[in-house]
Amino acid sequence: MTDGYRGLRDSAAWLALDTRGRLLARGRDRARFLHNVSSNEVKKMTPGAGCYAFLLTPQGRIQADIHLFCFDDYFLIDTEPDLREKVPGLILKYKVADQIELEDVTEKTASIGVEGPGAAALLMACGAPLPDADFAHVAWGDSTVARVTLTGQPGYRLYGPIERRAGWISQLNAAGVPPATGEDARQVRIENGKPRFGDDIRETSLPQETQQMHAVSFSKGCYLGQEIVERIRAQGRVNWKLARVEVDASEPLAAGTKLTAQGVEAGEVTSSVLSPDAGKVVGLAYIRSKFADPGTALEAGPAAAVVAALS
Repeated sequence: MTDGYRGLRDSAAWLALDTRGRLLARGRDRARFLHNVSSNEVKKMTPGAGCYAFLLTPQGRIQADIHLFCFDDYFLIDTEPDLREKVPGLILKYKVADQIELEDVTEKTASIGVEGPGAAALLMACGAPLPDADFAHVAWGDSTVARVTLTGQPGYRLYGPIERRAGWISQLNAAGVPPATGEDARQVRIENGKPRFGDDIRETSLPQETQQMHAVSFSKGCYLGQEIVERIRAQGRVNWKLARVEVDASEPLAAGTKLTAQGVEAGEVTSSVLSPDAGKVVGLAYIRSKFADPGTALEAGPAAAVVAALS
């Protein structure tokens, strides 16, 4: 068990997030255009607000997930490292005469996450202002503090000029905050039931299957993929649901491992870790809806498993 893992669970740790993609969207039509190609409310966002959203196909399948932060004259788009090159094409695919331009500022900017139950107190002690709502953000000099989490723990993200990075890290290290590795973050994220695009959220996934409905607005009007999302809502069900599972095993299960319920195929693991806190394997899996209620007993080969609620 590393200091970074323990910090994320019990106090605070910092995460290097420089490889995440960061794009600026500018232009007169930026809000309207982003509103029309994403699943969440954008046109009504005001400076200081933010949201989590999906980019969907016309058939309602998730192509990418993004965090959007509204500033006075631009939007900051934050996305997974693997999506950095893909997202601009997805956003601009339907551009005709719209006035919107995207600039990749990943190399020019720094991004540090500070997460854990003590993250807020720590940042306040460092003199940072704190946003008061999920995905909201506030200025900190020439930088920004956003309330967003990678691991599912209470968390904040610092954005600013690349020159700020060394100073932030020095300040955090001086405060006794340990760095958390990517594996530390992955362990805590999966323990918390927080899915990641590319692992647990797939290009074949429908929004309702992921159970990440804070990424979807049902009152925003027309957007790409809306017809399918609304049809599923009207039907009131999907065939699969992403769920957290706990398995009585001492080794993580490979992605693709089948789960059964009394011999009937019930689901498939997307990712899992051996949880130091739980003393067992904890994972995420797509479960057939009729088996997806928390408490449902499953099997992963010879090991007993149970469905647990997403955090």
